Amino acid sequence: MGKRTIIPFGPQHPVLPEPVHIDLVIEDETVIEAIPSIGFIHRGLEKLVEKKEYTELVYVIERICGICSFGHGWGYCHTVEGLMEIEVPERAEFLRTIWHELSRVHSHMLWLGLLADGFGFESLFMHCWRLREKVLDLFEKTTGGRVIFSVCKVGGVRKDIDAETLKEMVIVLKGMEKELKELTDTFINDYSVKNRLVGVGYLSKEDAMELCAVGPMARASGVVQDMRLTGNGVYDKLGFEPCVETAGDCYARTLVRIREIFQSIELIEKAVDMIPEGEISVAVKGNVPKGEFIARLEQPRGEAYYYSKGADSKFLERIRVRTPTNMNIPAMVKTLQGCDLADVPMLVLTIDPCISCTER
Repeated sequence: MGKRTIIPFGPQHPVLPEPVHIDLVIEDETVIEAIPSIGFIHRGLEKLVEKKEYTELVYVIERICGICSFGHGWGYCHTVEGLMEIEVPERAEFLRTIWHELSRVHSHMLWLGLLADGFGFESLFMHCWRLREKVLDLFEKTTGGRVIFSVCKVGGVRKDIDAETLKEMVIVLKGMEKELKELTDTFINDYSVKNRLVGVGYLSKEDAMELCAVGPMARASGVVQDMRLTGNGVYDKLGFEPCVETAGDCYARTLVRIREIFQSIELIEKAVDMIPEGEISVAVKGNVPKGEFIARLEQPRGEAYYYSKGADSKFLERIRVRTPTNMNIPAMVKTLQGCDLADVPMLVLTIDPCISCTER
C-alpha cells in the first residue's frame, strides 16, 4: 500500500490562470480525494446593490466575469425587466441573442486553447486563440469592447448593428469554418490528443444529475439540459437541439463544445436573416416595484441563475447570481477521484472554471 500525501494544488498554478485551490490526497500517483477551497478573490459585487441604482448596476454585474460579461448583463436586465413588466423590442432581443452566441464561440475557443495547453500541445493552443481574435474583433466593431461590452441595458440594448455589419459578421464567421474544422479535427482525431482525453475524467449520467452539473459538463454525460430551450431571447424562433454526448469523459466534453461552436455560428446566421427592423430599447423610468423575479440563462459554461428583489426604490433590495462553475465544482471533484496526478490540470479545466464567477 502506497503512502498518502496531501498536495496543495493552487491557488496559483502555471496551467490555471485563476486562483482555484484544491487539496489533493494522493496515494502513489493516484488522486484519492480532492478538497476544494474558494474565497481567495471574493469581491462583494452583490453588496454593491445598496450603492448603485438599478440602471447602473448592470455595469457591476457584467464585471462578474470577463468571458461571460454579456450574458451576466443580459440575465440581470431580464430580472429587472420582469419586475417592472417592461416589454423589450424584438430587434433588441435578436441583437442580444446574436451577441450571446458570439460570446459562446469566443468562450469555447478560449477553452479549447486552454485545454490544449493543459496537456502540453502549445501550437494547438496558439491556433485556437489566433482564431478567437477574429471573434473579439467582431465584438470590438459592434460594441466597442473586447472584454466588457456594456451594450445591454434595462429595456433593450445601447447600440444597433446595421445590416451591412451584420452581413459582414456572418461572412467572417462562415469564413472561419474551414480553418475551424481543420483545427477541431485535431482534437477529434489526433491520436496523442485522444490518448489524453478518451476515458479520462468519467462522469456518469446519474452522477451528473445527482450532483446538479450544468452546461457541457452535464450534456457530455447524456443530460439533455439547455436553458435556451426555455425560450430566452429569440431561441424559440431559431430552432435548435442541444448538443449531447453520452460517454461522459473529457473527450465527450470536448466534442460538445466543438459542436456548439458550429451550432452558434449557424444560430447567428439564422438570427441575422430573421432580424426585424425597429427600436432597440424602450424608455425606462421610475422605481423598481416591490417583488421578486428570477431568470435562468444558458451561459457558455452552463445554466446561470439570476435573482432580483425590488424595494419600490431606485435601489434593489437584493441581487443574487448563481454561476455555472459554482454548480459544476462538485462534479469536478467527482471526476478527480481516482484520476492520475498528471491529469489533474486537465480535469480542472474540463468544467471551464471561472473562479471570478464563483467568488462574486
